[in-house]
Amino acid sequence: MKTYPARAPARHIRVPAFVPVPGRCRADGWTPLRQAAFLVALARTGSVSQAAREVCMARETAYRLRSHEGGESFAGAWDQVLGRRTAQPAKVTPGERARRALEGLIKPMVYCGEFTGIARKDDNSALLGYLAQLERGSGARGADPERSRSFAPRAASPSPPRRRDA
Repeated sequence: MKTYPARAPARHIRVPAFVPVPGRCRADGWTPLRQAAFLVALARTGSVSQAAREVCMARETAYRLRSHEGGESFAGAWDQVLGRRTAQPAKVTPGERARRALEGLIKPMVYCGEFTGIARKDDNSALLGYLAQLERGSGARGADPERSRSFAPRAASPSPPRRRDA
């Protein structure tokens, strides 16, 4: 009987879609493309220092980006890549919901363990939530409450039955 050597299990790198951290548009800064490449490198290496080195950034700036205002989605993707579980699911702030609805998410593309690019992904649930939030805040108090409960058009008031006098 022929035996084969044990093979290491295939490890597919999966990086979740995230909202990039807003910042100034600088070619040498943390662009959305560089943020995605960092997360892929972090998933592959498991080391923040080595992942930051691969995208030509400093480890300290990666941690600063993680704690930046508006970086909750990036920090959540970072934790998910490293396999950390949070005690509570992250709540989406109204500002982040608006950014998700208007800009969408970024999904890093990985092929054979290498970062190949990013794909923009629409976040329809955030869009619907944002529209509902805008509707609640718009103060549509003049709307007829009965009309909003049904898709059917309102019927005209029924006319009294006619009598046939013949």
